[in-house]
Amino acid sequence: MKLKLFMLAAIMPVMANAQYKSEVWSPDNGNGTYTNPVINADYSDPDVCVGPSGEDFYLTASSFQCTPGLPILHSKDMVNWEIINYALTELYEGDDKLTEHFSKPQHGNGVWAPSIRYHNGEFYIYWGDPDFGVYMVKTKDPAGKWEKPVCVIKGEGYIDTTPLWDDDGRCYLVNGWANSRSKFASVLTVREMSADGTKAIGQPVIVFDGNGTENRTCEGPKFYKRDGWYWIMCPAGGVPTGFQLAMRSKSPYGPYEHKIVLAQGKTNINGPHQGAWVHTKYGEDWFLHFQDKEAYGRVVHLQPVDWSTGWPIMGKNGEPVVTYQKPKSSANVIVNPVENDEFNAPVMGKQWQWHANYDEKFGVPTAFGTFRIYTYKLSENWKNFWEVPNLLLQKTPADKFTVTTKLRMTSKADGQFGGLIMMGLDYSALVVRRQGEEFQLVQMTCHAADKGKQQTEKVIATLKPTAADKIDYKPGIHEDIYLRLTVDDSKLHFSYSMNGKKFTECGDEFKMREGKWIGAKFGFIAAETNAKADRGWVEADWIRVTK
Repeated sequence: MKLKLFMLAAIMPVMANAQYKSEVWSPDNGNGTYTNPVINADYSDPDVCVGPSGEDFYLTASSFQCTPGLPILHSKDMVNWEIINYALTELYEGDDKLTEHFSKPQHGNGVWAPSIRYHNGEFYIYWGDPDFGVYMVKTKDPAGKWEKPVCVIKGEGYIDTTPLWDDDGRCYLVNGWANSRSKFASVLTVREMSADGTKAIGQPVIVFDGNGTENRTCEGPKFYKRDGWYWIMCPAGGVPTGFQLAMRSKSPYGPYEHKIVLAQGKTNINGPHQGAWVHTKYGEDWFLHFQDKEAYGRVVHLQPVDWSTGWPIMGKNGEPVVTYQKPKSSANVIVNPVENDEFNAPVMGKQWQWHANYDEKFGVPTAFGTFRIYTYKLSENWKNFWEVPNLLLQKTPADKFTVTTKLRMTSKADGQFGGLIMMGLDYSALVVRRQGEEFQLVQMTCHAADKGKQQTEKVIATLKPTAADKIDYKPGIHEDIYLRLTVDDSKLHFSYSMNGKKFTECGDEFKMREGKWIGAKFGFIAAETNAKADRGWVEADWIRVTK
């Protein structure tokens, strides 16, 4: 049956995912209204553009060091979203030196705050890599192949870049600055680009300065033109505590007058800012932005926009809405980003990312309806999993959810292990590890992994192998097991089962923590301490996210 499903998935991958509805978070209330967040997952620094049809919306977000990078989500109504593609296969294809650099985890580096635009029949994404410069990729089809990235401006400190093609064909770029690299911040600069957007032809001009004011940490600017005004919309005041600014000028180089157009107010939606203004074919205006939810990352909200005062006042009188009437649309499909995976397709599911540039030794789909993750060879003096590039992870989809997976651990040598992990600056994993001719079920936990702290271990049970190879040549032993993690209010509990029916809670409660600029992510770990042995592997049969 698995093989038949695999063949069917290979023929109809799009159909298989088109109607996915999450059990744990779906913002469409089914009665013409929606409830924020419209994406309850870590799509930080979101930006959106409208395709030529006027009813196809495309969203991208920061992906940092994770690959594939630059996720592409599609929606017909800005409420129901699905993952359709990634614009980056790796960081940075075409540059061997940087490709090698990102072959190891570069936590928090890479792709920062991208912008997506449609211009002259093509889709463009620009982003700042704070260590290497401003990059751009483009395509005619967001769901298809994107061209290799082009370095538009080389250098350090550039972040949060957005182009604007003016009515006369000239192109401008606005950007923020990373204090960690440039040693200054809270300013926005505008410069002219070549008409094709591939290189800078003008010098930067500071058009806004938030230093010494409530507008500190102004960053993440988005560039627009409306009714003869140049508009820059940007966050200020800090990530968890800030607000959204709108500023306008009759010249791209300013001076700009500004106004706060969205703030937390009396709501519990903190730091509502940084996102995308969208004008629809029906004459409506909307703003998509993020909210920082700590361990869960930065989730995406949708606010109505009122221009009646000449300024884009967002939400309800400048405060975020929780439930609201959906945007006008000809579509009525309820669909959410895919979380479950039966691993029946010959390609990796679009919800998954590696923690560094992909190497085929990380893991591959199989023809058996499984996904195989090979054990990573830990360094000689390893202390925790911060160094592991082949973590296969996806974003948390809700505040409360359960993840269950059926897997087989195959081991060729002592010290090989694999299982289920919740990864962040702190992490905890429930793994099966070979010990002699048996396996141990172990909880591995680390606090301050980013600081090089040593992980701790708690042995929960000793397990007899469920199968063993009957050959003399490099035999392996195998453990078939079901692993589960349950999350509620950032607190995680593990459990396991040998038959998939009766689960036993085990290990210590774990308080989730975000990663470096990303939310905590869950998925699979496979590693080992034996440098010379043939690799073992985890064979994931399926993983399911439920209430």
